This record gives sequence, C-alpha cells and structure tokens, in this order.
Amino acid sequence: MTIRGLAGVFLTIFASASWADGVKFAQRPEAFPVEHIYSGGWEHFVGGGVAVFDCNGDSRPDVFAAGGAEPARLFVNATEDSGAPIRFTLAAEGEASVTGAYPLDIDGDGHLDLAVLRVGANRLMKGDGDCGFSDASAEWGFDGGESWSTAFSATWEPGEVRPTLAVGNYVDREDPEGPFGACDENALYRPDGEDYGAPDVIAPGWCALSMLISDWRRSGTPELRISNDRHYYIRGGYEEMWRLDPLEPRTEADGWEKVSLWGMGIASADITGDGLPEVMLTSMGDQLLQINEGTAMRNAPFDVGAAAQRPYQGDDGRPSTGWHAEFGDVDNDRRLDLFIAKGNVDQMPSNAMSDPNNLLMQGADGRFSEMGGKAGIADPVRSRGGALADFDGDGRLDLIVSARRAPLKVWQNVTEATGNWLAVEPRMPGPNTRAIGAWVEVKAGDEVRAREVTVGGGHVGGQAGPVHFGLGEATSAEVRIIWPDGETSDWQSLEAGRSHQVTR
Repeated sequence: MTIRGLAGVFLTIFASASWADGVKFAQRPEAFPVEHIYSGGWEHFVGGGVAVFDCNGDSRPDVFAAGGAEPARLFVNATEDSGAPIRFTLAAEGEASVTGAYPLDIDGDGHLDLAVLRVGANRLMKGDGDCGFSDASAEWGFDGGESWSTAFSATWEPGEVRPTLAVGNYVDREDPEGPFGACDENALYRPDGEDYGAPDVIAPGWCALSMLISDWRRSGTPELRISNDRHYYIRGGYEEMWRLDPLEPRTEADGWEKVSLWGMGIASADITGDGLPEVMLTSMGDQLLQINEGTAMRNAPFDVGAAAQRPYQGDDGRPSTGWHAEFGDVDNDRRLDLFIAKGNVDQMPSNAMSDPNNLLMQGADGRFSEMGGKAGIADPVRSRGGALADFDGDGRLDLIVSARRAPLKVWQNVTEATGNWLAVEPRMPGPNTRAIGAWVEVKAGDEVRAREVTVGGGHVGGQAGPVHFGLGEATSAEVRIIWPDGETSDWQSLEAGRSHQVTR
C-alpha cells in the first residue's frame, strides 16, 4: 500500500481535533521510595521489563519491576487523588535474576497472578488480591526450567481451566560454542487439567525477545508471533508466526514473508480503522511497522514516520536501539500514538550511546511525528521496559520506564487540553476471568475502533486492566465486547470520563 493510500485510510477513519502539539509530561523524581535500577552483567543486557496491574482492587495500577542482578520490587500505587503527583510505596522485594513479568489470572480466582521470567527458573506467582504473592509453580505443576527467559505470552484454549503459556528463551548459556549461533529453544506449556506437564518444544529457537498470541486475522483462532534477535542467531533466523493447534509455523507458502531484524519488542493495535491489528517491531536501526492486510503483514512505507531510526536530538547520528513499544492515545484525540523505549545495549559502538525515548504522535493523515523532546520524556539513558498507564486516574495516560544501570522513572501526563476518554475492562466468569482474547469495540459517531485483550508483547513486561480509548470531542460512546468464544454483546452507551467494567 502506498503512503497516499495508507494516509487516506487514516484520514477517513480518524479525522478529529488534535492536541498533539501541546502534549506534556512531568517527571516525578519522588515517585518511588527507593531507587530501583535494572543492573547486572551480560545476561541482563536485555530484559528489564515492568508489569503494570491493579494488585489490590483499588482501581489504581501498581508496578512490579524486574531488577536483574538486584532484587525485583513491587510498588503499590499511593497517588492521593486524580491529578495529584504520582507516588508509590514499596510493598515487597523479591529475588534477583528477574528479567521481566506479565500479569494474568492463572487459576481463575479473580485475583491477578504473575508469570515471572528469570535467568534461571521461571516462577508462577499466585496473587492473593491484596498485593501478596506466593510461588505456586509446584502447586500448578509448572517446571520453570533453568534457561535465560526473555519473552512470554498466554491465551486460553477452548475447554481448558488454565491458560496456555508460551515462554521465549534467549541464548543457551550452557552451549560451549556460544554465545553467537547458540540460541535456545522456546517452550509452550499446555495445561493438563489444573496442572502443567512437560512443555512442547518450539524449535529451532532464534533468540526470542518478545512474543504475542493474537487473533491477528480476526478468524477466532489466535496464533503466536515471535520476535527474534539476529545479533545471536547470525543467519537463518527470522520473525515467526506459529499456529497453536497443531503447533506448526507459518511459512512463505501460505503468505508469511521472512523478515530478519534485531527484534526486541512487539506492540499491536489497529491503527488504520479496519479492525485488524497492526504491529510495531522494535530493532536496532529502523523500527518496523507492519500493516495488517488480513492474510499477510506488509511493511509500512518509510514516510509514515514510525521508523525512528536515529536519535532526534543531540549529535550522535549512529542508529538507535529500540526496546519496549506500546500504542496508546496520550492526548485522547481518537488516534493511537506510539511510545518506544530506546537505549544502547551496553557499550555497543555501532549504535547511539545517547538515545532518547520516542513519543510518536499520530496525525490526521496517518503519519507519526516525533514529540518526545517537546513532551519531556526523551531521557537518553539505556531504557528497556515501560508502560503507558493512567496511574492517577485522570484519564490521561502516564508513562513508566525502566532502564539498565539507571533508575526506574515515571512521567505524569500534564497535557492541559486533551480530548474526552473512557476505559473498558471486560470481565467474565472463570477460568478466563480477564477475558483474554476478547475484542473491545468502541463506536463514536460513524467510526468504530477495536482493541484486543492480550497477554504478551512489549519487552519482557505487560499490563492487565482497563483498555483506554480517547474520544476526542465525544461525550459518550457505544461499546460492545466480542468475547473469546465469539459471542458478541449488545451495544451499550457509556459516558466519557470514566472507567467501566463490563461483565459477561
């Protein structure tokens, strides 16, 4: 698709007022009671994810942050009121060697649990609904292995009482021929009743750094995307898509074009308005935006402005290194914007050392414009994981970013004039209480926008909670849920300015 055709789609679907020029964030240096840094040697060059979720039911997002060689920490949201300065208290310190974590309700009791990835044995941590967690790996029959795990995704397959878990592993630390060309195999854990047996092996592995199970074709059958780091697989590897049942890869014969990059993160959302999710794949150098054509993914034209291939400020013209990526409407103008965490691996001389984070604002023509510097979130450290989330409950998406050898930071969205908004959280009876695999559709005027409820993507960290929609000037919207089994709810009118829980 040409840029003219692509821009026409965006312009038709998303034309509305824009507040992008005035978007502003304020860093809150006092947000955390202790300095939290993701640190460590070469086994922590990658990782550093954050999990954002409400662990105590007070409707305010809390944060679990990986620490690498230092302890992982759980921070509970203690922001006093809507719009008040964001702050957290320290709830717990965990073990070291954690690379990241993803929240999901594994046992269907309504409380969010954590899948914790490590250099070493991974853990399934059971949540008690009051920000307490205990290791339930043995209770649930989960063998966390001893690999260097750096990617995760999950879904509920029909008839199962536990989710299917995909774990991506990086370099095989035990391979004497490594590290180059020594990518480890990946694993798919399918439940056997309430327990997990030995995993299915996903091989060969190409050094996975992000995974996402998504119904990208809207066919009712989710598939597993794996983004891989060619720095270690050297040759022969590529970005993958796997069918789950039977477990087999898509190939060029059925339209899956081979793309090789330094894959580090996946962001997925519909940005063209056709209901099909696009993907942003972070890398070293060009970041790759792919447009979903239903049966295949096509690379977006460079002129769309999402490549973010070099630092946009300073005099370091070497290529950028992208990590966590996430779509979110930060000015509530109905158009999804894009955050990308940037930072050198460590001292890699081929890439920029001073590499500011990106905030790419989507315009009415479908093109993205860099606003990271003007918005105040540039921060040229070695950023890794992150999240866009409304920490203070005022309807504006805030930002948290972890970094290698630099403190965890939060920026509060203080944009003075934004559009209206609403947030929607689907809930259903167990086992899949958070409706993973559902689609939330929001209709304002003649336009309908769709967001998928998933577990995975990002860079070694993800979110659970309400799905945020900017509404522009609309004061209400029609909402419906397409539940994981395909049943569709009726449209219902929901007012702007609130987070709504929609129960099946």
